[in-house]
Amino acid sequence: MTTVMPSATPVTPATPVTPATPPSPGAPGSPATPATPAREEPLTAPWPESARVLPGEGLAVGGVPLGEVAERHGTPVYVVDEAEVRERCRTYLRAFPNADVVYAAKAFLCRAMAHWVQEEGLGLDVCSAGELELAVTTGFPPDRIVLHGNAKSPEDLDAALRLRVGRIVIDSSSEVPRLAAAVPSGSRQKVLVRVVPGIAAGGHAHVRTGTDDQKFGLSIADGSAQHAIARVLEQPRLELVGLHCHLGSQITAVKPYLAAVRRMVGLLARVRDSHGVTLEQLDLGGGHGICYRPGEPEMDIGVLARKVYAELAESCAAAGLPVPRLTVEPGRAIAGPAGVALYRVLVVKRTAGTTFVAVDGGMSDNPRPALYGVRYAPRLAGRESTARPALVTVVGRHCEAGDVLAADVPLPSDIRPGDLLAVPAAGAYHVSMASGYNMVGRPPVVAVDGGRVRLLVRRESLADIRNRDVGL
Repeated sequence: MTTVMPSATPVTPATPVTPATPPSPGAPGSPATPATPAREEPLTAPWPESARVLPGEGLAVGGVPLGEVAERHGTPVYVVDEAEVRERCRTYLRAFPNADVVYAAKAFLCRAMAHWVQEEGLGLDVCSAGELELAVTTGFPPDRIVLHGNAKSPEDLDAALRLRVGRIVIDSSSEVPRLAAAVPSGSRQKVLVRVVPGIAAGGHAHVRTGTDDQKFGLSIADGSAQHAIARVLEQPRLELVGLHCHLGSQITAVKPYLAAVRRMVGLLARVRDSHGVTLEQLDLGGGHGICYRPGEPEMDIGVLARKVYAELAESCAAAGLPVPRLTVEPGRAIAGPAGVALYRVLVVKRTAGTTFVAVDGGMSDNPRPALYGVRYAPRLAGRESTARPALVTVVGRHCEAGDVLAADVPLPSDIRPGDLLAVPAAGAYHVSMASGYNMVGRPPVVAVDGGRVRLLVRRESLADIRNRDVGL
């Protein structure tokens, strides 16, 4: 069924700043050249394409002043630029023609996000019955959904089969008989086998998933991938359509993907030689990196696509294989740059060596700095300041010394309680990883587009927290 999204609510437009009329030339105190009216200043990456500095008002995204978002919805609040999400979807479709582009829902999922990526022509990658149910009840076509997971629960598999997802990625040999037994009689479920190609890539050790020493997939090196493939081919209710691999996250270099193509094509050739089966699909996963601070590298999607296609064609020709249909699974690269987190400053504390700027969110809505040591570039959002910059450490409100959002970053030296801070590149793995730590409640998510704002996900209230606890 199709869920009707709430209608967008217009935001009161910001009042244009009218420059003062300069004195006429020759009058006392007149400048030699008339004053130039203040103009909006565009921001570059890691900010969304629509981000602007508004004279006298601070930052705006999607035509909406962030100060107005904070006043209307409170803080912390996450702002998602709908146009940025849609354009990034289109960028992938242009770069990867004749491929399946599948959005990785784990980066960030809500009903509106599922609706946007569906409208733009992408598929969806889910990892749980919860993500799957939300997507399908939003109206997302199940045959365009891929189910992942290294340890799928019975509920995950039952939901996938009941809702008839397009493909299930098998992650372990023990999953083969479990899934085969659950497929209804007279049906066949399309599956891929997740392969570990033995390639180290990713921005942090905790997100490198292409090596043999972690929990995902089946190794080529020790033969477990080949063994699982043989088991799948023995099951009449399972249809092996291809192979899958995922190297890691926050990868900004192309070479690891080219190495993965060569190794995966080599395995496709062995499957043909051993079993007489030519598999039609090759899923290279995602993990394409974005920049979190100005000047950081990010994956060039156009370059990645051209080189992957060229390597795939060359490797398949050398192996005597037809070129399989390619699948890519971007998540962060679509959602991350489209999101901005807004916080209100609660405390400014100057110690002997550090100035701490404490905000009303932290590791409960963004655990990534604590997990991976990620560094961000927050910016004063609700007002202009001409004060000199000073290095400060932005910290959260939680009872952990490691609750640090951004260490040693420049902010105006007149930063004070009540100020609004904006953190760019906040669209992926923030809200989706939010926790209930200290019972502060998870933040809301709003969408901005063309000067309008609407609520997508409401704030978790004290009543929500209280009502979940049913025991005495």
